[in-house]
Amino acid sequence: MKKIITVSRQFGSGGRSIAKELAARLGYSYYDSELTERVAQETGFDPSYIADAGEYAPGRSILSYALGSVTPHASSGHMSATDYLWTTQSRIITELAEKGNCVIVGRCADYILRNRNDCLNVFIHADDEYRAKRIVELYGVRDKSPKKRLEEKDGKRSVNYKYFTGREWGKIENYHLALDSSILGSEGCIKLIIQAAEIE
Repeated sequence: MKKIITVSRQFGSGGRSIAKELAARLGYSYYDSELTERVAQETGFDPSYIADAGEYAPGRSILSYALGSVTPHASSGHMSATDYLWTTQSRIITELAEKGNCVIVGRCADYILRNRNDCLNVFIHADDEYRAKRIVELYGVRDKSPKKRLEEKDGKRSVNYKYFTGREWGKIENYHLALDSSILGSEGCIKLIIQAAEIE
């Protein structure tokens, strides 16, 4: 049985809910907002900043990092706030993986833990219609259309992933398992992840 399961997901696909239920069924530790809180304690950053900057680029172009703040963070000595956050978050993810069985949501954990053979990396995706309907049900109607919200969130996640890993976010080669939640449903995804995790 794999000790660590990372769950990356498209916005609105239900990946976070799937990961939380998966951890509960397996009796694994679950790291999402808990990870944000620990990074906040160590860096002094506001948790809301970490929740956003830990997964999303400042804009939908990789140049958004160059245009952002490059002022060294007080605790880092020389690194920008962005790089200090990445370094701290990567170290904490590695430490949490060492502690024992866990499910980690997003934050490039699949890349950070790429050299471990006890880790299963999962990507949850879904069609646009399913995701658009789901985000309206969960978060309500906003100024931007559901389609624009999906494009913006996924675009910023993709840029963040590319900037820090050099890889393409959502590209199948970067994951062991990719599941369509709009076809399989949450229950189907959970069952398949558990089956895959049991493969030695």
